[in-house]
Amino acid sequence: MIHLPEWASPVARYMLHTGVPETLRIAAFAVVGSMVVGIVLGVLLTLRVWPVRAAIRLYIEVWRGLPIIVTIFLIYFALPTLHVKLDAFTAASIGLSLWGSAQVAEATRGAIQSVPREQHEAAVALGFGWVGTQTFVIFPQAFRRLLPPLVSLLVNVIQNTTLAALIGVPEVLQAGQRSVERLQLTPPGNSHAFEIYGAVMATFFVISFPLTRLAAYLEKRLAA
Repeated sequence: MIHLPEWASPVARYMLHTGVPETLRIAAFAVVGSMVVGIVLGVLLTLRVWPVRAAIRLYIEVWRGLPIIVTIFLIYFALPTLHVKLDAFTAASIGLSLWGSAQVAEATRGAIQSVPREQHEAAVALGFGWVGTQTFVIFPQAFRRLLPPLVSLLVNVIQNTTLAALIGVPEVLQAGQRSVERLQLTPPGNSHAFEIYGAVMATFFVISFPLTRLAAYLEKRLAA
């Protein structure tokens, strides 16, 4: 049985019971939002309708081009001036979703356009309309190509949840930072910063490493 130092037990409980669940909760909301919005926009981006493509391209370039922290700050600090007040968790989740959906939309467009043109023509010959062609013929093939980027996106979203600490969301990094500050103010004043931030690093590694290996495996398997 592992015996933790007296200072470490409450820190570990706080990080495991508050920080990790909050990190995973933000990541879950952001990934789902990114996938739903991004896949729809990516499919629509293949339409030969100039106004639709231009609007979606603008969306992608804006949210992919802005630093994520700027997007989160715009949502959390600027929107209240327009009488739209969001809590820190929601603001962080939306900010990550906007960035993630732009990434997914571009990846979806590329995956769909990588499907051979003959597949589109065969679907039309069988009497499928545009919706039927995309739903039953093109997208199932494109989704195989899309899986590795989606897993990589999940890793990036989990790592970028640390930005939520800047607006007060108690995710893993924020939990570690608060623990360091609390220990620094408690006699004998040893913050144990090295150990705590090392634990934060280890936590993200344990969560992210299996996903990066999964993305590499899927990319290799689906390319075969």
